[in-house]
Amino acid sequence: MTLTNRKFLLAARPVGMPKRSDWAYVEEPVGEPKEGELLVKVLYISLDPAMRMWINDARSYMPPVGIGELMRALGLGVVSASRNPRFAVGDHVSGLLGMQEYALSDGRGIAKIDLKAALPKYLSVFGMPGMTAYFGLLETGQPKPGEMVVVSAAAGAVGTIVGQIAKIKGCHVVGIAGGPEKCGYIVRDLGFNAAIDYKSEDVKQSLRKHCPEGIDVYFDNVGGAILDAALTQIRRGARIVICGAISQYNETQVRGPANYMMLLVARASMTGMLVFDYEDRYPEALAELSGWLRDGSLVSREHVVRGSVHDFPETLLMLFDGANTGKLVLALETE
Repeated sequence: MTLTNRKFLLAARPVGMPKRSDWAYVEEPVGEPKEGELLVKVLYISLDPAMRMWINDARSYMPPVGIGELMRALGLGVVSASRNPRFAVGDHVSGLLGMQEYALSDGRGIAKIDLKAALPKYLSVFGMPGMTAYFGLLETGQPKPGEMVVVSAAAGAVGTIVGQIAKIKGCHVVGIAGGPEKCGYIVRDLGFNAAIDYKSEDVKQSLRKHCPEGIDVYFDNVGGAILDAALTQIRRGARIVICGAISQYNETQVRGPANYMMLLVARASMTGMLVFDYEDRYPEALAELSGWLRDGSLVSREHVVRGSVHDFPETLLMLFDGANTGKLVLALETE
C-alpha cells in the first residue's frame, strides 16, 4: 500500500501575523529510502516562536526557509524503514524532521532517543527549550544565590524552566506572564516567588514592588515594552539575557530597547544567547535536568494539541495569542 505524505511548504513571506495562505499544503506519495537513508514516521512536532524568524527573509543564525521549501520544524518520530546502519526500524529519533508526516533522511542531524520519559518531554525539558533555559540562565545569566531573577514569558516553554532552575540555585524569582491562570500556575505549581500579570498590571510599577533593590538577572523572551520596563529596574552589574523577542516577531517595524542607556548607568551587560553554541555540552545539561526532574525539584509541562499536519498554521498562532502554557507540541494522529 502506498503511503501518503502530508506536508506544508512555505508559499510566501508573512507580513505581520502569519496566515494559512503563507504556506502551501501538499500531499504526495512517501518515497522509499535509498542506500544510507531512513524513513521516519513523525509522531510529534515542536511549535516554537523561532519558526516565525525562520520564515523571514532576514539575516539570522541559520538561512531562512526558502519559498517552495518544506517548513522547518523540530520533531520526534519512529523509524519505519531504514537502509542506514546507524538506525533500526522501531528506533525513536529526533531532529529537524520538518512540518510533514514522513521524513526521508540521510541520518545527518538525526539523533536516537533513549526513552526514559514521555516522548513530548524530548521536545521540552530534554529538548531545545530545556537546553536554552539551562545554558541561557547558568552560562549567560550566571545567577548567584540570593540574587533577584526576573523572567518574561514565564509560563512558556523556556520561561517555566528558567524560573525553576533559578529557584534551585537559590535565587528569588519573579515571573512575568499573561493572565491570572498563568500567573497562578508559576507561583503555585512551579515555586516562583511572585508573578506579574502584564495584561492587567503596570509592569514597571510591579517590578519596583517585587524587586525593590533591583534586578540582578533578567531573562528576556519577549522584547519590546517589557524589556524596556525591566531595564529601568536593573542593579549595578546586572546581566540581561536576550533569548527571544516574541512581541516583535510579527511586527513590520521592530522596536529596540529605548532604555538601553541604563546598561551604562548600571554597568550592566546585555548578551544574546543561542542554544546551538552549547551542542557539545547537551549531555551535561540532560544529566542535571533529569536529576532535578526525578527528585521533584523541576516540573515539566507540555501543552499537547492532538490533530494532523493540516492543523499546523492555526496551532502555531497559539504561541502569539498566549494560548499555551508550557511547551506547545502538535501530536500527529496520522491515518
